[in-house]
Amino acid sequence: MDLLFEAQQVHRAANPGYHVQLASLLSVKTGGCEEDCSYCPQSMHHSADVGARPTLAVEPVLERAQAAKDAGAHRFCMGWAWRDIRDGAPFEAMLAMVRGVRELGLEACVTAGMLTDTQAARLAEAGLTAYNHNLDTSPEHYGQIISTRSYQERLETLGRVRAAGIDLCCGGIIGLGESVRDRAGLLQVLSNLDPHPESVPINGLVAVEGTPLEDQASFDPLDLVRMVATARILMPFSRVRLSAGREQMNREAQLLCLLAGADSIFYGDTLLTTSNPAVEADRELLAAAGVKTLEVPPG
Repeated sequence: MDLLFEAQQVHRAANPGYHVQLASLLSVKTGGCEEDCSYCPQSMHHSADVGARPTLAVEPVLERAQAAKDAGAHRFCMGWAWRDIRDGAPFEAMLAMVRGVRELGLEACVTAGMLTDTQAARLAEAGLTAYNHNLDTSPEHYGQIISTRSYQERLETLGRVRAAGIDLCCGGIIGLGESVRDRAGLLQVLSNLDPHPESVPINGLVAVEGTPLEDQASFDPLDLVRMVATARILMPFSRVRLSAGREQMNREAQLLCLLAGADSIFYGDTLLTTSNPAVEADRELLAAAGVKTLEVPPG
């Protein structure tokens, strides 16, 4: 009760009017990823690998962005299952997608693994709003989750994004078998980034058959509420995003997250390769909460 009360006070001071941002996420390049993240069905190391589907072209992606805008989304996020960004035609297509999404009047976010200083600069020039690169868990627990990329490499990627003038979207996942201390450790690292990430997605594990974590017990929704509340207190002006795992939470648990300081949700039918509450259910949830959504800008 004390945690929720303090988080609510911080949230109301930082977010007058209680506005929630709706973000839509599309997987542009799905499957066949070289990383071995133990939770991810897109890894080529796991039997759950969804397979290397054809990468979406620019025009279909922009059509999806327009549909997301029509449905009320304020930010359009695009994902590539890569270890790092590939130069050449794939990167040029990414830049065209970013420019097209921005021309629609939407915020544009990309998640595509590690990147170089030059790539970060070109993304900034194209108008990219934010780059997502999660830390996943604490430095201490990280080695239990992934071996193909170091924690330091993740931090260096965040530094390149920040140096290019692009907003950071960086959070983590609960339910990976981590301890409460690990959860606190993740939030400690995030809140010691200077400045704080503009966006902090808080995810609950979606255990997928064929991944090393397929038999992991479901997370307690109240633990996710606590993560949201603590993130809000530590990072008052960051946008705390309720992300993967929402389908495992009932309406009341999601409302508690909004009460605790979540001011953004991923909105739509799919979240990369796992399902997400449908648009109509999301609208009913926000109506029940009585919160306002950010207005979609013209464009």
